[in-house]
Amino acid sequence: MWAALIVVYLAWGSTYVAIRIMDRTIPPLIGAGIRYLMAGAAMFAFLSIRRGAPPRVRPRELASVALVSVLLLTGGNGFVSYAERHVPAGLAALVVASVPLWLLVIRILTRDRPRNATLGGLGVGFLGVALLVLRGGRQQGVSVPDLLIVLAASLSWALGSWASSRLPMPGDAAVGTALEMVIGGAALAVLGPLLGEHWSTLALHASADSLLAVAYLAVVGSVLAFTAYVWLLQHAPISQVSTYAYVNPVVAVALGAVLLGERVSTTTILGGTIIVLAVALVIRAEARPIP
Repeated sequence: MWAALIVVYLAWGSTYVAIRIMDRTIPPLIGAGIRYLMAGAAMFAFLSIRRGAPPRVRPRELASVALVSVLLLTGGNGFVSYAERHVPAGLAALVVASVPLWLLVIRILTRDRPRNATLGGLGVGFLGVALLVLRGGRQQGVSVPDLLIVLAASLSWALGSWASSRLPMPGDAAVGTALEMVIGGAALAVLGPLLGEHWSTLALHASADSLLAVAYLAVVGSVLAFTAYVWLLQHAPISQVSTYAYVNPVVAVALGAVLLGERVSTTTILGGTIIVLAVALVIRAEARPIP
């Protein structure tokens, strides 16, 4: 379990920087679609060769995979990729760190009753989110609408994570991962042109570093990290899986500053710290046994 968590911690923290590099010359939704189609097709081909036949899933499982892939990849990663045209990698990662808070909101709406300490962490966490969206972005030249797109992406990812642990999914995590990436990638590849992106931009203007970023996202951010994440969702408590949300931002902020020269404002640090501490409080409160 810890090996899978470490992969998710480091790989996904670095993907925020890779997305920024991809967005320089490649349309974000098309680029994200290519990333997942490449990764999903490669994984599905590998599994088919290893088994001697294409993996089979039941119709109910396929329907569940399709819903989860749209929530996690099209809505979650797609919105982040789209917003990172204007949002620094570190700031985007800090806003996405609110995913465990959204998971808690979903639990409350589904009539779960968290502890008082958990609810306190939820309130503190969303104060940090509000600080980042309303003040932190402005200090870095980022508009509120762009940050709201990232916030919507975090909500979509939380919904996908919650649904994944409750719907009938394929028993083999690798098969589920491959199908999710193919379906989510196809949806992104269709959505991009519908929102004004052009495939010709990829052929005419894509730079070498942007293409390398797509390859990195496909291999490390998708095949490696997403497989680990899906496995964790099926084998580890959601409270432990959610810990990636306060490690990823640290990695993303550090790499954004070092590799991209991103400036980190005092307000961003304050808001991000509030979110990370609130998430830690929520996870610790949830892990404590009930007396």
